[in-house]
Amino acid sequence: MLTTVLPFLCILPPLAYGVIALGCARSYFGRRRPAPGHTPPISILKPVKGMDAGSFDNFASFCRQEYPAPWQIVFAVADPADPVIPVIGRLMGEFPAIDMELVVDATIHGPNHKVSNLINACPKAKHDLLIVCDSDIRVSPDYLREVAAPFADQQVGLVTSLYRSPGVAGAATAVEAMGFTVEMIPNVMVAMKLEGLSFALGASMAVRREALEAIGGFAALADYLADDYQLGNKVHKVGWRLELSDCFVESVMHREDLATVLSRQLRWSRTMRVSRPGGYLGSGITQSFPMACLALALSGFSGAGWGAVLLLYLVRAAVAMAFSRCYVKDGIFPRWLWLLPLRDFLAFATWALSFAGNRVRWRGNLFRLLPGGKIVELPKTFETRGNGATE
Repeated sequence: MLTTVLPFLCILPPLAYGVIALGCARSYFGRRRPAPGHTPPISILKPVKGMDAGSFDNFASFCRQEYPAPWQIVFAVADPADPVIPVIGRLMGEFPAIDMELVVDATIHGPNHKVSNLINACPKAKHDLLIVCDSDIRVSPDYLREVAAPFADQQVGLVTSLYRSPGVAGAATAVEAMGFTVEMIPNVMVAMKLEGLSFALGASMAVRREALEAIGGFAALADYLADDYQLGNKVHKVGWRLELSDCFVESVMHREDLATVLSRQLRWSRTMRVSRPGGYLGSGITQSFPMACLALALSGFSGAGWGAVLLLYLVRAAVAMAFSRCYVKDGIFPRWLWLLPLRDFLAFATWALSFAGNRVRWRGNLFRLLPGGKIVELPKTFETRGNGATE
């Protein structure tokens, strides 16, 4: 009797979490949405380093906005020899009517070099609504309208956006892209339902200048790796409300090998571990792969254990399909559904490995993570000492 019941008890946390996340998503995406009508002037800050997949088209999508008010794009680059500079020059030539500026400044304000670029670019921003968007992000023509709309409420200090990766090339890239659909977005849906939005997602963050100044400007983020999480959390803590935009942005990915994808996943995992330690530790019991393994082990690999695993993955597949087809609309499933167990295994592996070290590699530099999410850049002499460094 016990060996029959125990496997189903093991799968209960991830099974219930998936169903709850789906319910939260249905509630959020099914709500009545206000028509976008608030269109203040906007400054878009783009910190850039090196080339991304489709860099020109990514940048050009911000120039093709259907937006009635003035908007400005400020690119920030540290290295005058950066190969992305000619791409930005071409962009300026093809969109002469768009207010664009390039800031080339190698001044470092802290270990987070992306934030240093933002600090260097900020004095060129002409408007009081600032948008920070990663260089690998592509947006639809209604992006500015959708992101600006919630700022009609004067209590809103920051608006962030969910992101997806349609049109992935290769299994390794699909493994990373489906993480947005089956992990990141469900987690955001549940977090919003339980505690409200208290963090931002780095793909797209729009912030009032007044709210940014209230936390000490971008300089307050210069010592953190997860500058997106910290920006949202700090704005929330000083009393502003955060909103999630109804407009998805697209993260455009290179074709990469699995090792590169996993090293980046490990960096993200370690970053979240130090940023939200309690919640991150607790998230282990909601993961499907370890609970499926535990169900099999406790049942002695009996029929009941395999039945529990089958039930878990039938529900998991149904939830993943619903998110992908109905809400995220990324086109990943059903084509890549066969990779879902592998994705779950790798998610658990990076979760577990995140506790095994505090070094991460980001944009070619090696850092040590400190409690609370701050980072210290390590000298090149540490390059050969291992301990789980990651891109």
